[in-house]
Amino acid sequence: MGAVRKAKRAAVADGPVEARGAFLGVTASARGLVWRERLDPAAQGVATASSQRHALPELLGRVLAARGVGLDDVGVFLDPTIKALLPDPSTLRDMDAAASRLADAIQGKAPVAVFGDYDVDGACSSALMARFLAHHGTPSRIYIPDRLFEGYGPNPAAIETLVKEGARLIVTVDCGTTSYEPLAVAGKLKTDVVVIDHHQADERLPEVAALVNPNRQDDVSGQGHLCAAGVTFLVLVGTVRELRRRGAYGNGLAEPQLLELLDLVALATVADVVPLVGLNRAYVTKGLAVMRQRNNVGLRALADAAGLAQAPTPYHLGFILGPRINAGGRIGDAALGARLLSTDDEAEAARIAVLLDRLNKERKAIETEMLEQAMAEADRMVDERPDLPLVLVGSAAFHKGIVGLVASRLTERFHRPSCVIAWDEAAGEGTGSLRSVAGVDIGHAVRAAVAAGHLAKGGGHAMAAGLTVKRDRLEALQAFIAAELGAAATAARVAASLDVDGALTPGAANDDFLDLVARAGPYGQGNPEPRFAFPAVRVRFAKVVGDAHVRCLIEGGDGSRLEAVAFRAKGQPLGDLLLGSNGLPLHVAGNLKRDSWGGREKIELMIADAADPRRQA
Repeated sequence: MGAVRKAKRAAVADGPVEARGAFLGVTASARGLVWRERLDPAAQGVATASSQRHALPELLGRVLAARGVGLDDVGVFLDPTIKALLPDPSTLRDMDAAASRLADAIQGKAPVAVFGDYDVDGACSSALMARFLAHHGTPSRIYIPDRLFEGYGPNPAAIETLVKEGARLIVTVDCGTTSYEPLAVAGKLKTDVVVIDHHQADERLPEVAALVNPNRQDDVSGQGHLCAAGVTFLVLVGTVRELRRRGAYGNGLAEPQLLELLDLVALATVADVVPLVGLNRAYVTKGLAVMRQRNNVGLRALADAAGLAQAPTPYHLGFILGPRINAGGRIGDAALGARLLSTDDEAEAARIAVLLDRLNKERKAIETEMLEQAMAEADRMVDERPDLPLVLVGSAAFHKGIVGLVASRLTERFHRPSCVIAWDEAAGEGTGSLRSVAGVDIGHAVRAAVAAGHLAKGGGHAMAAGLTVKRDRLEALQAFIAAELGAAATAARVAASLDVDGALTPGAANDDFLDLVARAGPYGQGNPEPRFAFPAVRVRFAKVVGDAHVRCLIEGGDGSRLEAVAFRAKGQPLGDLLLGSNGLPLHVAGNLKRDSWGGREKIELMIADAADPRRQA
């Protein structure tokens, strides 16, 4: 308890509460996790040196060092700029061919079809390309496949339709890398295709005019962390350069102001949960600045429909705007998001934004019902087999558009990869989404399952993937993926921990402290938001709000208090601990967030975990 007393005496702990071992001695938290000091003791010297060389507060130096920011990288990390971080587009494989083909279409005013995905990244990428073409007076149309009836990516019927409508060039964004047969149809119809994507690729690629994907196996650009919108932006930069070289600008045609499109790139980067490292940090930092200007008609309408009355942050992109755009693809018209982000019609934007807000409410209701069923089945499976490498649940009652969200919840709950399948009994097949944990490459496993003949279709990233499976192949698929992931999933589960950046008292969570922490943002995947532990605090006035959240106050030994909330904690061990603490001291850990809901500015703790000090080893 000496470490706890030290943390209570100081607003911010001067160093790790425990340099080695479990932070605050927590080895068995409510979520079954060990708490660890995020800053490795070996990196303590880097933290100190960063603080001294760059005249930074010690806490900020610790936050940076804990995220692997080297001594020489601190400056650009704290001030990520497009100028400093944008690579030469030509370092991406096939970039020059793509830029040349797009320039040809623009100069020839040839109709272009933009074929996108139905998620936020696909909608933003489609809108980027459509706005770019419109600036140059090039006719284009966006085509987003129906999630339920067409599925992900190009399909032969859609390609034939686009060509019949007059498309002379098809540009796929956020899809196409593994669409061999559908894109072969375009070739037979004498229509060029440019693929812009970021998903994992096999050695075999479609035969197209250009395929720009930093994750293709022969690409050495080092930009594999970009989402599709980030890659699309680089393609636009390369195309402007090519058009400039051809003398296309002047005589009434000005170069497009590409930086003004970074609000779309920022939204996609955060919503697609790609690592906020390198160029992505500049995309989000500068994109948020553009978004604050509210120039994109669709984004402005969506923010208003969502009641967002403050300057947007990554949190708002990921949890307020992104889900509303996704709602169209999940349970409504898949093209709504792309239409919203590409329109300049105020009335149309307002109509779509209100519709997406309503669809998002419907999505939440469907998700709650599905999650209850999936969680019950998953609990039974894990109880029967604690070493289960993959949680796989399915039902004919599940909605295809919601399976990914439920898979995310299962992975969060059970600390292992999860797959949720919506079965179509008439077709004898199911559509599923998978989510994974750090260190377990689910995308590779799915592509291997396709190659082995266990899946009709599948692909994705290391952390997320999708599949289509025949009912009679399910058992073989489970065995195959379990074998593929077994060792890695077990290792990840054993190593599961909650990383903590330091200890605070409730009174230390003030505006000055949050301003300091914000300097190392934007935070997200790859640059985790700082998490702080509040040692031996008492939980006051804990109650359930909404359907599943637990709201409370935490009170320090000095009497200072902080509002707090644990999302989706009702009925879970975390919620049970908070609601049943009866005023006894608990260690509580989470992230701090400013909130201006209802016109009242406040700082709130988003509780990630809690632990009873009496029950630790």
